Amino acid sequence: MFLSVDVGNTQTTLGLVNEDGCVVHHWRTKTDRLDTADEITARLLGLFTASGRDFDDVDAVAVACVVPDLLHAWRTCLTRLDRAPLMVSSGAGAPIPVALPHPEAVGADRIANAVEARRLYGAPAIVVDFGTATNIDVVDPRGAFVGGVIAPGIMLSASALFSRASKLSGVPIEMPERTIGDSSEHALQSGIVIGTAAMAEGLVARIKDELGVEECPVIATGGLARTVSMACRCFTSVDADLTLRGIHQLWRAQR
Repeated sequence: MFLSVDVGNTQTTLGLVNEDGCVVHHWRTKTDRLDTADEITARLLGLFTASGRDFDDVDAVAVACVVPDLLHAWRTCLTRLDRAPLMVSSGAGAPIPVALPHPEAVGADRIANAVEARRLYGAPAIVVDFGTATNIDVVDPRGAFVGGVIAPGIMLSASALFSRASKLSGVPIEMPERTIGDSSEHALQSGIVIGTAAMAEGLVARIKDELGVEECPVIATGGLARTVSMACRCFTSVDADLTLRGIHQLWRAQR
């Protein structure tokens, strides 16, 4: 079994990938920049135990990490467990052309999204990843990753608003019934969820214009993808495990 680890700025997602490349189990935990290797080890083994899984079944690991402070801790943790990981890099070995001036500066998770989108959905393709940031990753008609968009994420925007408007704090991030909110809570949900959907639709339309295509696969992924997809008309697929499978593909290419 393969373990795919995506260490994001706010959350860390882990997935067990079988021989067919399918994610058969996944976990989502918070990312703590102060974690030591010992703390990561305890949490990792605890997740396996709580899920009735055996870490001994893992024979290979790859980690895509956008938090430099945690690179050493994750490497140390997994090396101690006798599973020396591949620390996925976007700078070399990707099974996809990276048509950017400085590919080494791009997050490995974005390359993973592009790799798996092209493999599964073809080219061109657009991935909208709802994480700490809302990333849009673009594969052009030639099959190359050509960049995209980085915008503030849903929870980042909501947290900033909550911190400045105490009466609005604690509102659940859910899809409201109508765009016109009849209460502060519903108005806030409309602004956050439907507003994010409208932003995604507008950016995707502009990207299609720049690519010179009328239609192409548009894939939503990330923790809040399903919530936003309820308000968004541009998505052709919601694929929660896209990044984890993409990390697996990068491992296969780079090992």
